[in-house]
Amino acid sequence: MEDLYEMIFKRKSVRKFDEELLVSEKEMKAIKNKIENLVPLDNDIRVKFRIVKRTETTSKRGEYCLLMYSERKPCYLLNAGYMLEQMDLFFASQDIGACWYALAKTTELKYEGLDYVIMMAFGKSRPEHFRKDLLKCNRKDSKTLWNGEFNQNVVDVVRYAPSACNTQPWKVVSDNNCIKVYRSTLIRSFMPANKLPYYNSIDMGIFLCFLEIALKHSNYAFDRTLGIEQNSNEENIEIATYNIYTVLGKI
Repeated sequence: MEDLYEMIFKRKSVRKFDEELLVSEKEMKAIKNKIENLVPLDNDIRVKFRIVKRTETTSKRGEYCLLMYSERKPCYLLNAGYMLEQMDLFFASQDIGACWYALAKTTELKYEGLDYVIMMAFGKSRPEHFRKDLLKCNRKDSKTLWNGEFNQNVVDVVRYAPSACNTQPWKVVSDNNCIKVYRSTLIRSFMPANKLPYYNSIDMGIFLCFLEIALKHSNYAFDRTLGIEQNSNEENIEIATYNIYTVLGKI
């Protein structure tokens, strides 16, 4: 996934598409090939993807929609965010605009025995539709996000992970060679409170994708242990623990 690092600085949620531009047959073939080679967060969760015309959903954006279906297992929402964010970054590499679309619906809520999770709208875009200045991106300060000393390049990059309604539910604590990632339950949003845990869990998968791309780019290897999200009254729910190594050995 580290080949997607540069796309972190280019991607943005594209909400306006030029209807004169169409995804070519060659580009669609590349998209389908990428889907076949996505890296899962959890190999034991069965997933499927469908590409449909936007008109087959309630989406108001894009030419197509990429629909994701999954088994309902522990961490399945984390896995969804982790895998689809790889597509988000890949789309940017192809000058194809994309937007996570939580509120759009499809009539196909089941596919090959799997449950519909979320979709991503996409369509061919012009170069000017993508981000030119990451500093103009509205994100929390790194000191709010990350508690503890770590490689500042990694800390700065992961701040730019996208999230539902820009809620940015992540909290990170680092100590020596250990990074712990948490989901905050104190998020405030115009999104209904009963939907936040669902979409913020997907967001956490997106964040783990960004984190791992940034770690690998900075020549860190790691062992990852996932937590099991459950309904909790805790302010911060543990999502993942990373034991970090450099290419030369353990820190």
